[in-house]
Amino acid sequence: MGPLAVGGDLRPERLVLAYSLGIFPWYSANEPIQWHSPDPRMVLLADELRVTRSLRRTVRKGRFRVSLDTAFAAVVEACAETPRPEQDGTWITDEMKAAYVELHERGLAHSAEAWDGDELAGGLYGVSLGGAFFGESMFAHQADASKVAFVNFTEQLARWGVRLIDCQVYTEHLARFGAGEWPREEFLRALRGALERPTRVGAWRFDAAEGVGGV
Repeated sequence: MGPLAVGGDLRPERLVLAYSLGIFPWYSANEPIQWHSPDPRMVLLADELRVTRSLRRTVRKGRFRVSLDTAFAAVVEACAETPRPEQDGTWITDEMKAAYVELHERGLAHSAEAWDGDELAGGLYGVSLGGAFFGESMFAHQADASKVAFVNFTEQLARWGVRLIDCQVYTEHLARFGAGEWPREEFLRALRGALERPTRVGAWRFDAAEGVGGV
C-alpha cells in the first residue's frame, strides 16, 4: 500500500479533514508523515458484528470490566509498546501519540479499555466523526481482553447509530468479526453518508440501561 501524499502535519484540523476524506496517517519514526487511502478498504458494519459462542461466553462472564474514555493516553501508549507478530517497531510515534491525545481532549478520539481489577488488560482507540468510527489500533496484555473491549464497544456504536467502522487494511482478526474488504469508492460513498449524521463530541460512556458491564 503506497502513500497517497507525504508531508504536512498532524494538527487536529488537518486530521479531521483527512479522516473526513477517507485518509489517515501511517508512517514510522524518522520518516516524513505519510497519508494513506487504501484500495480495497477493510470495513465493518457495527450492526453486522460476528461474535463466536466462546467469546460471547467470555463477554457474559464479566471477566473484564470494560470502560470508555477513562484511560485514553494509556491505551495509546500500550498500543505503541505492545509487540506484534512479524512487526519490527511501531508506527505510533511520539508525534502521533500527542496528536491523538489532543483529538481526544477535543472529544473526537475515543478509547475502550478492558480492566482486570486495576490492571489495564487490553483496549483500542480511534477517531469518530458523524456516523463513522475510524479504528487506529488495539492491544491485549491478557487473552481475549481486547476482543471483549471490541465487542462491547462495537455493540455500543451500533446502539448509537455509528454504523461504519473503518478498519483500514485486512487482518484475519478483524475478518473473523465480520469485517470485509470494500472497493475504495464504495467506502467513500458510505463515508459521505455517515458524515451526514451529527458527531458525538465529548467523553463517551456506555448506555447504563444496556447492562454491558462497562462504565
